Amino acid sequence: MPFQPPLPAEYHNLEPDEIAQRVREHKDRFGRRLVILGHHYQRDDIIQFADFTGDSLKLSQIAAQQKGVEYVVFCGVHFMAESADILTDDSVTVILPDLSAGCSMADMAAIDQVEEAWDMLTAATPETIIPITYVNSAASVKAFCGGHLGACCTSSNARMILEWAFRQGRKVLFLPDQHLGRNTAYALGTPLDDMVVYDPHAAHGGLTREQVQAARVILWKGHCSVHQLFTAAQCDAVRAADPDVQIVVHPECDWSVVQKADLAGSTEYIIRTVNDAPPGSKWAIGTEINLVERLAKQHPDKQIRSLAPIQCLCTTMYRISPPHLLWTLDNLADGRVVNPIRVDAKTRHLAVVALQRMLANVSAQPVAAK
Repeated sequence: MPFQPPLPAEYHNLEPDEIAQRVREHKDRFGRRLVILGHHYQRDDIIQFADFTGDSLKLSQIAAQQKGVEYVVFCGVHFMAESADILTDDSVTVILPDLSAGCSMADMAAIDQVEEAWDMLTAATPETIIPITYVNSAASVKAFCGGHLGACCTSSNARMILEWAFRQGRKVLFLPDQHLGRNTAYALGTPLDDMVVYDPHAAHGGLTREQVQAARVILWKGHCSVHQLFTAAQCDAVRAADPDVQIVVHPECDWSVVQKADLAGSTEYIIRTVNDAPPGSKWAIGTEINLVERLAKQHPDKQIRSLAPIQCLCTTMYRISPPHLLWTLDNLADGRVVNPIRVDAKTRHLAVVALQRMLANVSAQPVAAK
């Protein structure tokens, strides 16, 4: 990740109320020229300033729809800000308040590793391999998929995109999250024995030529550090303590967890499920703790808790703090843009190709490149 310089000492000494007042003053002063985006996993003291909340792709699409916006401050992580830069007009500047806010999953698939894997896999089999990347990936990896007949997917539409990929070729390379790939392919009827895991840190990916040739789905050895913390044993413990509790988890969780859960789906699916649940219902949720606690506050008529007894916190998302947000806006007000996120034109073009292939299979909503 790029280097984030330490904040000036004055920002660490400010009271929360003063920070909030100054941030709101900046928002009033910039008006429609400024949009602040807050990902679902953000802390509440950041969400309070967000003009829009949602998942990463939804927020980027919302930013692209805004009229008259000049600055988009993305309170998320690096790959999300890249997506916003890809989809917004060239006149819009996208800013990440803390450059150290990365994504461990996205970092598990560096573009040079992906290119090396591709050379090995395509040399091992004459069959067509379709690369699919989760949106939780670097712009360079999205562009790689766009340039190799592949596409992006979200946790909401992964099933549709895998179905599309299987129609294009017999084999799929799914990256960077092995769990979303495994859970989705299994739900489509692909046996676990037809899936293999490519490890970028092992010689030849840890696979033989015969394994590559026999596999239908090649999963990248990557994962979400938050959803990796949920276990099948936690599901068993919750059910033993109270059989009336329903378990809903994100498909980034391990296959064994998804199999034991009552329901599994994207962040938006989890929110919708809890919102629509009847009063008095009980829920154990396998996803990031800030979202779980927010849902519990919003629904005091329901019993909502985390599936895990430990704090499943996205630590990199947590690096976006109110002091960092204020520092960003103070500089902007003084005519200085700190932490701009820019994706080069070639990468942007091919990443849009991958996004267009995704959206062509799930909706008629267009994606515009700069």
